[in-house]
Amino acid sequence: MENKIILVLCLTFLINLITTLSYSVRIVGIRTGRIAVSFALFNILVLISRTANGFQAPLLANTIETNINSGAGPDLLNFRLIILSCTLASIIGGLMIPTFQRILSIAVDRFSVYKSVPKVLFHGFTKTGITSIRESIVIPSAKNISTLKISQDFPWKVFIMNVVAVAIITIGVLSALYAGYFTPEYRSTASNLSAIINGLATILMFVFIDPFLSVMTDDVVLGKTSESLFRKYIVYMVIARVAGTLIAQIIFLPAAKLISMVAGMI
Repeated sequence: MENKIILVLCLTFLINLITTLSYSVRIVGIRTGRIAVSFALFNILVLISRTANGFQAPLLANTIETNINSGAGPDLLNFRLIILSCTLASIIGGLMIPTFQRILSIAVDRFSVYKSVPKVLFHGFTKTGITSIRESIVIPSAKNISTLKISQDFPWKVFIMNVVAVAIITIGVLSALYAGYFTPEYRSTASNLSAIINGLATILMFVFIDPFLSVMTDDVVLGKTSESLFRKYIVYMVIARVAGTLIAQIIFLPAAKLISMVAGMI
């Protein structure tokens, strides 16, 4: 396996890990009563994720260009592994949520004292900070899974839309780049179509899924919904995310072929 592919795998894993951990930010905001500060601190990780995302596509595109110019065939296995890294990151991220929410809660409390992000980061490397982080590491309770039941109030609509959105986002860039193997003469057009594909998934996220979680967050703060129910819904969203990455494996190749056809028709 090429070093570039290994780097893409690591970057993809990091991006999806941070995205999955984002579900815990709302829990931290509810517990600390500082929702805005919680999101502000988490945005540091979002910046890391977006930086990694900026390197991911060019590295993968360069690999495809090299294969096409050298006459090598499509590297389907590597793309499958990249999608698999999305699944693994979503699972591990879900398991890390209890630990991460405790660490972020500490950061939020420290920020209320220091009023400075650099000072909060520096505190994490002090003896006290390292001890606090170590004590925050916990194993997820099995009850969080065993108590899950598909009842009448199960958010089917949001759950399914989350699965679809995650599946599309997972293969949006990958399918557009892989389409270059089918129509090398239109590979630039195909790669640019990823913005439209991801745009559709983003609409689902911001119009339906995020508002749903935002309303639930406010309801918990106002006492209209219990925190335990909200945590259960977060678990549902993590499961939907994992399911979406698995479905991405199925639709990846058909999507690449469809994009190559559209690129040739434009």
